[in-house]
Parts: sequence; structure tokens; C-alpha cells
Amino acid sequence: MSKTDAFIEEIQQGYTCKGDFITLGGAMYNEETFANAQIKIPLKTLNRHGLIAGATGTGKTKTLQVLAENLSNKGIPVLLMDLKGDLSGIAQPSPGHVKIDERHEKIGVPFEATGFPVEILTLSEQKGTRLRATVSEFGPVLLSRILNVTETQAGILAIIFKYCDDNKLPLLDLNDLKKALQYATGEGREEIQKEYGSISKTSTGSIIRKIIEIEQQGGDLFFGERSFEIDDLLRQDEQGRGYINIIRLTDIQDKPKLFSTFMLSLLAEIYSTMPEQGDSDRPELVLFLDEAHLIFNQASSALLDQIENIVKLIRSKGVGLYFVTQNPTDVPDGVLGQLGLKIQHALRAFTAKDRKAIKLTAENYPISEFYDTAEVLTSLGIGEALVSVLDEKGRPTPLAQTMLRAPMSRMDVLTNQELKKLVEGSELTEKYNESIDRESAYELLNEKIEKAEAAEAKEAAQAERKKLDKRSSSSRGSSSGNSSSGTQKAIIKVLTSATFIRGALGILNKMMR
Repeated sequence: MSKTDAFIEEIQQGYTCKGDFITLGGAMYNEETFANAQIKIPLKTLNRHGLIAGATGTGKTKTLQVLAENLSNKGIPVLLMDLKGDLSGIAQPSPGHVKIDERHEKIGVPFEATGFPVEILTLSEQKGTRLRATVSEFGPVLLSRILNVTETQAGILAIIFKYCDDNKLPLLDLNDLKKALQYATGEGREEIQKEYGSISKTSTGSIIRKIIEIEQQGGDLFFGERSFEIDDLLRQDEQGRGYINIIRLTDIQDKPKLFSTFMLSLLAEIYSTMPEQGDSDRPELVLFLDEAHLIFNQASSALLDQIENIVKLIRSKGVGLYFVTQNPTDVPDGVLGQLGLKIQHALRAFTAKDRKAIKLTAENYPISEFYDTAEVLTSLGIGEALVSVLDEKGRPTPLAQTMLRAPMSRMDVLTNQELKKLVEGSELTEKYNESIDRESAYELLNEKIEKAEAAEAKEAAQAERKKLDKRSSSSRGSSSGNSSSGTQKAIIKVLTSATFIRGALGILNKMMR
């Protein structure tokens, strides 16, 4: 048997699927592509997570697009993070090209141009369905990790959440949280200290500064109502195809704190909401996290631990996570070790550091008698990749240089008119784009403070009146008239003071006439 025949046999045996699968492309050896040695990904292993890596311009985004399209065709909903703004074209069919036809002839997969059901989502004021979550839904533990607070400050946040829960003070947005922190060391200090323990003003000030940092990155738009429901990510169209939900993030690339905050909250919500699936034949939802390094670069150690835990546990919910980045080293080892599917596009060796990174990357893949992995990594063409997946028994498949199939949808963005039509035709836009500002902790605590100020002003006025009445009763003769007049003036002065009027009447007169 020739080495080429041995290679084809190894691929055929390693990538055999009895259940449902996705065809990724055709295996390559000695620059030849084999239509009878196709690379197949079993659907039942797609919740084992994965990595798509490679240098800029090597085709990572198109690979992501191919996977999303084929998952949609299998009825599996997808969530994509679009930081570069080049994924919206999935909603329109590919215009086709002679080179696409040539590619598909080589890999033995028919090409059919088609658009897919797409929902455009946004965290900011861009066009799309708005994504929001309330502060209460985050809870004190997750919020503490996002804000990267000390252990003492995390305890204070726990007290604040407990106090607001006990007193029916909804924490919906960041203004609610800031007001509750201010109240805890101001007007409500004695009340909270008596029931929950003392709170340092210095610590609350530090927490508020970290909240302001989140606000400056656009968090004030994300925290609030109406909260996005995870079920709305799991929809299918009338043809049974899964929706491809695209979150447009082009305006928050320089706001990694907001991006990591959103991602962690979304993963936590998915984990807490979706039921256990066990070892199912297909995933319920697949997420692709483009520019994944933005999640990890500025994350605290506590936040990284939280992400690693979610990656480990969320698989049982039937959810697959796929990290898309330039180099596998962008992903922490604890997360990288959990990834079953690996698609590695070309890496460039311009420096000694690059060459070292390529050697380390090559060690992450199964040893192959047919390839020098480190050498192949630098010679892959656009739309080619080294691939290793898990077979139906969860075992790594043989390493295969692969010519990847082309996207069936447009490899370009939607026009402004197409995007507008897509957003306006969405069932979710009307549901989530209405801004809701119901009574919450901010308003309720302000009302509580005003009542307290009014009560204090009233007590001060009564005390002053008693004092003046006592003086009046001890006065005699003609001075009594003057004393009475003095008493009336003193009472009028107190009753017309700014503090009393603001507290008791809720307004501040400019002038007493």
C-alpha cells in the first residue's frame, strides 16, 4: 500500500460517522485534495467546545461562517460575536464564483447558494434587538468578580443585595446599585448597621468608582430592562432551520471590560436557565466567540476561574463554545484543555517569538506520520487548515490538512438598506427595544431619604416651637406682646426654611412673600 493510500484509509476510518454529522471539507496530502477522504464532525460531539485559530487573513471568519450555516441547516441555533462587522451577510445568498465551484469539485461536496435566518442583536445604540440584563440577575458573586473587588468589598455587595431583597428594592440598573451603596453609608447607615453589620464609606466609594468604569464603557446601556430571555436564542424558522443570532460588537472593541462582563453574564444565564441534556445526539445551542482574546486579556484571576468553570459545566446543558482567535496561546490553558474540536489556520513566522509559538501550537495536535505539523502550519493557504475533531466515541481523530468548503451565504456585509429591512422585520425588536424605567431602588431610596429629611425638619420645628413657647410663658407685662411677636417670627423662620419645605412639601420656593 502506498503512503497516499495509507493516508486516505486513515482519514476514512478516523472520520467515519454513524450518526448525523457536518462535512467540513476534504483532506489534503502532498498538495492534493481527496474527495473520498472527507472531514466530518459528528453532531453529538459539538457540545465539547472548540477552537478556530490562525493569523489575520487566513480564513478564520469564513470557517466560522461555514460552521454556523451547517448548524443552522441541522436545526441548531447559533450565536455569533461579530466584532469586525463582517458576518451580517449570512442573511443573503452567495453570489457564487468559479473558484468556489472548483473548490467544491475537489472536496466532493455540492455547492448551493442560500441565505439563512438571521437575528441582529446589539449591546449599544447600533441597529438591532437590544440585549439587556438587570443588576439583580447578576447577583453579588458574579458582579464582584466582574468588578474585581476585594473580599471585604464583595461582602459589602452581598449585604447591599440582601438589604434590597429584604426591603423589596429592585436593583435594575447601575444607578440603583450606586444609590443603594450611597444610602448604606449615608441616611441608612444606622438602619443597615443594626441589621446587617457596619459598612465602610471608603469601601463603598471604591466600589462606586469601579461601577463608573463599567458605565464609561457603555454598561449603562446594558444594565436595565427588559432582560433578554435565553429562549429567544433557540428559535427555528418555518423551514426548521436554526436562527443565526449575530451580536454586533463593532463599537466595543476598545471596551474589553464591557465585552467580558456581557459574555460572562450571558454564559451564566444560559447555564442557569437551560436544562441538563446529558449525552444527547446534538447540541441545543452553539456559541462562537470571535476575537476571544478580548475576554481573557483584562480578566482578573477570579473572572478567569469563573469562565473556566462555566466552560467545564455548560457542556452538560447541550451548549458548545467555540473560541476564535489568532493564536491558541490567547486562550488560558485551563480553557484550552477543554476544547475537543481544533481548526488551525496558517501561522506566520516573522520573529523568533513567532517560531517558538508555532512549535508550541504544533504540540497541541495529535502526532501524524504524514505531516511535519510545525512546517505545515506556516505553509497553509487561505481556506485551508489543520483539523482534529472528536469522533463519536470522544476520541481525537487523526490530524488532517483540510481544504475547507466555502460559505453558502454572502462573504460580505449587508447594505444599510438590507440591514434596516432585516431589523425592522424582526419579531424581537418590538419586544426588547422599548426602554422601561419602572420604579426601582433609585426612586424608592430617594423617597425614603426625602421622608427622613421631612421628619427631621418637622422634629426640629417642634423642638424650636416648644423652646419659644417656654420663653413666652415666662415673659410679663408689655414685653409679652413683643415676645409673642418674636415667637411667631421664629416659628415662621423654621417653617419656611429650605430644608423643611424640600422635605415636607417636596418643592423649594424661590421666595416667601
